[in-house]
Amino acid sequence: MAHDIPASSDRAYDVSKTEDEWRGELSAAEYHVLREAGTERPFSSPIETDTTEAVYACRACGSELFRSDTKFDAHCGWPAFYSPLAEDRVEYIDDTTMGMKRTEVRCANCGSHLGHVFQGEGFDTPTDLRYCINGISLSQQPVQG
Repeated sequence: MAHDIPASSDRAYDVSKTEDEWRGELSAAEYHVLREAGTERPFSSPIETDTTEAVYACRACGSELFRSDTKFDAHCGWPAFYSPLAEDRVEYIDDTTMGMKRTEVRCANCGSHLGHVFQGEGFDTPTDLRYCINGISLSQQPVQG
């Protein structure tokens, strides 16, 4: 079930646009995930298992969020990272929309929905966290040699 992201008047973001402006800049699928907190189909993102050395930025505003050196294959259907580029790049929101308590991850620069973060799943990563991020919410920017 999708839920609308609070209007920018609920929190001031560096990038603030009207929903009509977002609709004009994003595809319908991007808008659904980024602005309505939707979820892309599992295993539909080509970047889930891509091993390109890259920076991953918010597709809505371009803010750099994750790096390939924290990306791992969690076999979960979505790109997974064990840490954001820096803690101030993302924000965390309690999410109880699916009848359970989860932690939603949003871009701290524009408030767009990225996915969720899970803890304690036993992955062999330095943080024991899995940032399960919709691939459609990211743009992959390969690192130049």
